[in-house]
Amino acid sequence: MLRESVASGKFYPSSAAAIRKQINSLLPKERAQKSSAIAAMLPHAGYIYSGEVAVSVIAQLEIRKNIILLGPNHTGIGKRVSISSKGKWNTPMGDVEINEEIAKAFLSNSEILEEDISAHVYEHCLEVELPILQYFSSDFKIVPIVVGQISLSEILKLAADLVKTIKTADLVDETLFLASSDMTHYESQQEANSKDKLAISQIEKLSAKGLIEIVSKNNISMCGVYPTAVVIEAARILGAKKAELIKYETSAKASGDYSQVVGYAGLIIK
Repeated sequence: MLRESVASGKFYPSSAAAIRKQINSLLPKERAQKSSAIAAMLPHAGYIYSGEVAVSVIAQLEIRKNIILLGPNHTGIGKRVSISSKGKWNTPMGDVEINEEIAKAFLSNSEILEEDISAHVYEHCLEVELPILQYFSSDFKIVPIVVGQISLSEILKLAADLVKTIKTADLVDETLFLASSDMTHYESQQEANSKDKLAISQIEKLSAKGLIEIVSKNNISMCGVYPTAVVIEAARILGAKKAELIKYETSAKASGDYSQVVGYAGLIIK
């Protein structure tokens, strides 16, 4: 099955040449040494708004052969935790294969994950990361997972199940976990900066529980809090020691509107 692009021409350009041109313009002026990270968190808005943050993160990553992509369910369609386990995803940069072997193993080893392509058909949050990844590498496969609202115990269990599967298959060194999330939505620049700093501090501590609690307590509209919590817990189990904030920005940089912004954070977990 080929999952067709739904974000092309909306969140990012509709041709490979235009995508490359835009990413070229977003590259950091000073290129940092690439990092062999366990995981990372990226934003997923239109490239004009969040592309610089996402590119800054991916430019520093050693892109591994298997990328486990986790993001939120904006559409409300499908199961609470939905995996797409077969076929390819299309972007103007070409097709990206799903690692069907890993995806099927995840399904076998987790009671929380469910096969459900409907949750992915119109969801943009994972797709928008693909052209940037393709800009830097052509040698990777993905496992796309959309995460709705789940409990802390389910977050911890899902992370443990994913890690156990990767370890059993002896693929730890070939696997990168990526969480797709934007931060505060449609508040003032000052409020977004303040609230997002609180959430980022918990990610830096690799605390899934702390992240869920601080987001709930402070009413932070971080859309990908649940998939991010899964990823930081998976990274912690895999031996991660820290998360480093690579870049934080808001939509105001592009729009000029500081009264209603969306926050974007990019972190690498080592």
